[in-house]
Amino acid sequence: MKTIELNVERRSTVGKNEARRSRAAGRVPAVVYGAGKPTVPVSVDRKALSDAFRHGAGENAIFLLKLAGSDQSRHAMIREFQRDPVSRKPLHIDFVRVLLDTKIRVKVPIEVVGVAQGVKTEGGILDFVTREVEIECLPNNIPEHLPIDVGELAIGDALRISQIPAIEGVTVVDDPEKVLVHVTHPTFEKAPEVAAAEAATEITEPEVLKKGKVATEEEPEVKEKEKEKEKKEK
Repeated sequence: MKTIELNVERRSTVGKNEARRSRAAGRVPAVVYGAGKPTVPVSVDRKALSDAFRHGAGENAIFLLKLAGSDQSRHAMIREFQRDPVSRKPLHIDFVRVLLDTKIRVKVPIEVVGVAQGVKTEGGILDFVTREVEIECLPNNIPEHLPIDVGELAIGDALRISQIPAIEGVTVVDDPEKVLVHVTHPTFEKAPEVAAAEAATEITEPEVLKKGKVATEEEPEVKEKEKEKEKKEK
């Protein structure tokens, strides 16, 4: 993995007011800690940081932090990156020191390669279950992603962590039985015209019986009125 150089300046004071002044001046407050050494408050030029990300600095990028006004430098990774929820501008960065000759554990994204047979010819759906896997390696050996070929998967098939192709110098430390992807049957819904046809065939038997009963109850009353009419005519 490529090492990205980044100039930093030591902050003489800390606190919210100092952090606001740094951001107003186009700098991002940060700290550098770890490796058994004291925490050092620093700041990073916002534009230089943006350029680093624009030119390929990913989640597991290794930075060479150079302290302004000195010959000191230190390899580090970003442990936490805080952004403004509205503007998305960086608010604060936590750098953790790393030693290039000491293995570290990081999470690396899974990259799907190919199109599963179960999707291509059987109409199945590829379900992406696990998108990141934890690995252990030297900082300079961190891969950008772990590729998995899904081309041979039929409906009902799955790929697990244990089936990730081996990469020299990289050890996968996640549960080997954890499912990465699997191909499932599609779920079908009833077409609207079918559902309407089924609803139309339903017979509400109680309503029919009720109408018949009402007619039977009214019949004696009708006959009585006819008899009274005949008497008057006579």
